[in-house]
Parts: sequence; structure tokens; C-alpha cells
Amino acid sequence: MTTDRQSTTVSPDAAEVETQRDVPAFESTVPPDPSDLIGLLLAEQRALTAVDEFSRFHKSDTAPAQSRYYSKLLPATPPGPGQQYAFDVDLDRCSGCKACVTACHSLNGLDETETWREVGLLVGGTSANPLVQHVTTACHHCLDPGCLVGCPVDAYEKDPVTGIVRHLDDQCFGCQYCTMTCPYEVPKYRAEKGIVRKCDMCSQRLQADEAPACVQACPHEAIAIQLVDVGDVRARSAETDLVPSAPDSEVTRPTTTYRTARGTLANASPADEGLLRPQHAHLPLVVMLVLSQLAAGACLVGVLLETVAGRVVSDLLLRWNATVAVSALLAALAASTLHLGRPLYAFRGVIGWRHSWLSREILAFGLFAGLAVPWGAAFWTTLVGEDVRLALGWGVVLVGAVGVYCSAMIYEFTQRASWRLRRTGPRFLLTTLVLGFATAFAVATCQLAAAGVVVRLLGLALVAVTGVNLAFDVAVVFAAGDPSLRRSAALIVGPLGGVARMRVAAGTLGGVLLPVALSLGAYSGT
Repeated sequence: MTTDRQSTTVSPDAAEVETQRDVPAFESTVPPDPSDLIGLLLAEQRALTAVDEFSRFHKSDTAPAQSRYYSKLLPATPPGPGQQYAFDVDLDRCSGCKACVTACHSLNGLDETETWREVGLLVGGTSANPLVQHVTTACHHCLDPGCLVGCPVDAYEKDPVTGIVRHLDDQCFGCQYCTMTCPYEVPKYRAEKGIVRKCDMCSQRLQADEAPACVQACPHEAIAIQLVDVGDVRARSAETDLVPSAPDSEVTRPTTTYRTARGTLANASPADEGLLRPQHAHLPLVVMLVLSQLAAGACLVGVLLETVAGRVVSDLLLRWNATVAVSALLAALAASTLHLGRPLYAFRGVIGWRHSWLSREILAFGLFAGLAVPWGAAFWTTLVGEDVRLALGWGVVLVGAVGVYCSAMIYEFTQRASWRLRRTGPRFLLTTLVLGFATAFAVATCQLAAAGVVVRLLGLALVAVTGVNLAFDVAVVFAAGDPSLRRSAALIVGPLGGVARMRVAAGTLGGVLLPVALSLGAYSGT
């Protein structure tokens, strides 16, 4: 892939400076004898480093005026049809000095702990040829950006001419979903502002024919802006990833090009690959997911009881089961707004319903609540017939199931191995059933249902679905042999080990032992 560069006409004095950069004044024109070790070392010391060349050239009064715009690091022309801007990184020039990080932070006015560009480290190689490679990264301005597609409020846009992916700060309401849909974790959430922000390739500087901050600051000129053909990027994404251990490029098709004269970075892996860092807790989302699945499950169990065993089950059990389900659903919707950085703009969440599973989840649970409230109220009045109430109840169950499915698809869309639908879907379904049967069982054992057979049946169902659910939880730990789940298993056993053990203990106690004991008590009492 070629990169267009602007040609610059320079004066004879400037040409002389360029010549001085190529051949240092102290360097002998006679090559040293290869057998002369001292001569080789002296010749190497006489050569200027990249930093010395950079300083010498830009301090010279005879340097062309255009050098301050870094024209050779920019394309000669704007993007044409089928092209866009992209970062071009020469890994052989990157020393890990982080001047690009500092410049990006300063020139973009970022907060103290905020970074839009980072420098990582790859290590590996062989014992005979070890590898230590610094890698500078920022937003890759992908062809199919996950942040844009996943955003429920359309707070991202991809410029149709330049291809730059911009974040619209005023439109963002701080749901942080883009931090999960981006495989490269580019968007960063700022709690102080209640929004996320990200690199926009210094688009305003590019409009003025000036290089981005990171390009200007790199002393080795390791970062440049190039034009890439969209078709070439799609083909390249299908063949190779950005760098070793990077996410699959076919997910979002990043446009950044990493070059090295070595051709490949064999046996390389991130230096911090063994370091497991859980993300910050999203407690309002935890509450929302648990309560919404409880509501969907309780509605399902209640409607099943009314349909299959309406003559055995007391109206009091159905009434309070429905009341608990509706109350949990309303609490879930209220908790979901607490996760937003700007909750006053929660109404914007449905804007992206055409492409965002988060918007679809919001719509589904909104409709769920709209049907569940009158269904629950119907148990407290005689104005609604049982047939109408039952029909409304099945509508509530259907919409609730759609909401739970949308919740699972939110995680499937990220295409992370441990969140794929084949794993998340069954677990969400099992959690819905566990909480549904647990709610009905708790209501039945509170002296609200006279028939002991109902208590025993609900207890048996609860024990069965809890056992399967616990088996899924434990299976992740024993799936460490699967490369795609190895880090998830290590995370559950390590940093999240305490929470995982509490989850299994609580499930065993509340979903198995307690129901068995209460069911036996109900059996002996009949």
C-alpha cells in the first residue's frame, strides 16, 4: 500500500541541509574494514541518531519554512473516491518515548488522567533474536466502527470524505456501551463530564493542512497520515491483524498500517498479557439486568401457572407474583438511568433503534413495562375478565422474552469470546427461569398459597434450573483449555474469585438447599 507525500521545493541551502542529514560531517567516506571491530564501533558512534537528526534539521535557519507543517508526513492530496485518511506507523522508528501521548494530551486539552493515544510493548522473538517492540496506538478510524454502530444515541459519525470517525460530545449521554463495542477499547469514559471521548485524528488541523499532534511530536517521524483504499483495507483485514495479539481485524476493519522491515513480529505478545485487570463495576447495570430478568421470569411462571393449573393455584399467589414482577421491572428501568453519565438525556436512548441493540433493548423493556403494568393491575380489579387478563399476560411474556434476547445481543455484538450468544443466551435464559421460579416459590411459601403441591412443584423446578445454571458457571472455569476462554477463566479464578465463589454458594443455598428444605416441610404439612 502506497502513501502519497507532498513534494516540497527547497532552496540550495536547504538541499545542503538535507545532504548533511544523510551524511554526517564527521563520517568518513571510506567504509571501515569489517574485521576492524574498533573501526566499526567508531563509525557507529559517528552516525547521528534519529533524535539528533531531527534536532539538527529543525534548528537550522536554512530549513524550508514548510518544515513546520510536516508536509512530508501528510498526503499530497485529499482523499479521492474509495479512499480515506489513516495512520501509518513505522514500528522500526518507534522508540516508546511517548512524545505522541504527551502532545495529544496537551494540544487537545485532555483531562489529567485522560489519554487518546497510548504506547504498548510487545516482547518475544527467539533466544537468538529476542524482540522488544514498542507500539503506538490510537483510534484506527475503522471502516465498520463498532462504536458508531453500537451507539444508541448516534453520538458518532464517520466523515464521508475523510473517513475520520468523530465523537459528538453534545449528543452523548454516557451509557459507555461504545467502550465495549470497540475491540480496541479506544473510547474513554470521563465521569467528571458524564460522556466518552476519543481521538478524531486532529481533524481540524488536517483541514488546515497541518499534521495531527502525535505526528508533529514524534522525534523519529514514526507516525504519518496516509491515504488508503477502502478495498485494500477490506482485503487486508481478512488476511491479517494489526499486530500480534490484536483483536480480529474483520470485526471493525481498522485502517491503521503498521510497518516493519522485519516483515513480521514472530512469537510476539503483549508484555502485560499475564496481567488481569477487571473493568470498573457497572453496578446499576447489574441491578437492571437482574431485576429485568426476574420480572420476565416471574411473568412467565405466573402466566404458566394460571394457564396450566389455574384451579389449583390461588388468586392470591398469582396477584402477588404479578405485583412483585411489575415492581421489579419498574425498579430495573429506574436503575438503568443511574448508569448514564447524563441521565437527563435518557430519552435519547431510542434514537439508534435501527442499528443499536441497546436502543432495541430500551424499546423492548419500555413496551414490556407498558403491558406489564395493566396486566399486574388486572389482578387487583374485577373489571377485567380472566380471559382478557390471560391473553394480556401472554403478550407480556412475549415482549419480556424479546427484551431478554436484546440484552443478550448487546453482549453478542461485541464479538468477545466469552460474551458470544451461544454462551450468554443460555445463561440469560437460565437466570430468567431461576429468578422467575424463585419469586413464585417465595410468594407461595409465605402462606399465600394453600396447596402444598404447588410449593413442591415450584421448588423442584427451581432446584432443576438452578443446578443447570450453576453448571454453566462452573463450566467456564474448566474451559481453560479453550484459548478463547483462557483469560476469562483466569479472571474468574483470580481477581474475581471471591465474587465467583459467593455466587456459587448463594446459588447452592438459595436455589437448591433452601427450596428442598421448604418443599419437604410443605410435603409433611399436607
